Amino acid sequence: MDRPLEPTHSERDDLLSELLKPLRLTGVFDSRWHLRAPWAIEGDAEQSCAVLHFITEGGCWITGEDQTPIELRTGDLAVFPTGTAHRLADRPDRRGVSLAAVLPERRPGTSGEIRIEGEGPVSRMLCAGLHYDASAASSLYKALPWALVLDGSQVDREPLLRDTLRLLATTDRPVGPGDRLITLRAFEMALVLALRPLLRDLAGNPSALPVLGHPGISRAMVIIATRFAEPWTIESLAREVGMSRSAFTAAFRDLVGEAPARHLTGRRMQEAARLLGETSLPQSAVPERVGYQSTVGFHLAFRKWYGMTPGEYRSKGASAA
Repeated sequence: MDRPLEPTHSERDDLLSELLKPLRLTGVFDSRWHLRAPWAIEGDAEQSCAVLHFITEGGCWITGEDQTPIELRTGDLAVFPTGTAHRLADRPDRRGVSLAAVLPERRPGTSGEIRIEGEGPVSRMLCAGLHYDASAASSLYKALPWALVLDGSQVDREPLLRDTLRLLATTDRPVGPGDRLITLRAFEMALVLALRPLLRDLAGNPSALPVLGHPGISRAMVIIATRFAEPWTIESLAREVGMSRSAFTAAFRDLVGEAPARHLTGRRMQEAARLLGETSLPQSAVPERVGYQSTVGFHLAFRKWYGMTPGEYRSKGASAA
């Protein structure tokens, strides 16, 4: 015991894939920035929202609280998976105006523009706030670094990502029936395409996302993500990954940020919500599909997690549609 079993290559890929699953966007606000130095814009933290910046000309510096400044150049893409507050500026030490002052309205489904006229070098970029369903975001996703960057050469090695970003950055995107939905799904694809190579890099650098460097806990995360319907206990999970119960529980809390039992419940509730909201599966069949032998136990767990019964959740989804 306490000699964790190494996850297979397939299991590690499964774990990274789980990070991408919650990323079905619910709304997008995008904007084009035309800037001439000196300039600096301070962005607040965004809740349940990923943020991306794609540099089409010039460059900028990104800074965050207690973070090393990051320089971006033409062709670079920066992704903030959880919308951490940050500042963009022509110099890392320059203080600026708040984003709310230059873009007071940023409703999903709309676009905007920022234009600052100075006498220095020109920078242009595409920026977007990508809103996602917070209830579907895993603890592992929330643990991603504050900022992830693909430089221009990395973007070029992903032709579909590069071409999608360039199309979205143009000012003459096609307008017509369904254009909002097309834009939403195009940004969704761009986000997934960007995170895929970034997550591959993280897998090779466990210090950036420590859970990936722990074979037992990363394997347990895959098991919970993909085999949640099985009758797991903390003891059986620990045994499955070759650890004692106490060591497993302590390491899981430390690396994932919550107890394994809560993480398992969260995954089951996530799948239950998907089945109720996106399928016609009879409500009576949902508990067993997500690992509950007792319908009463499932109803109590669901209500505690979402603040409503499964029936109310399904009805709410139907009325929203």
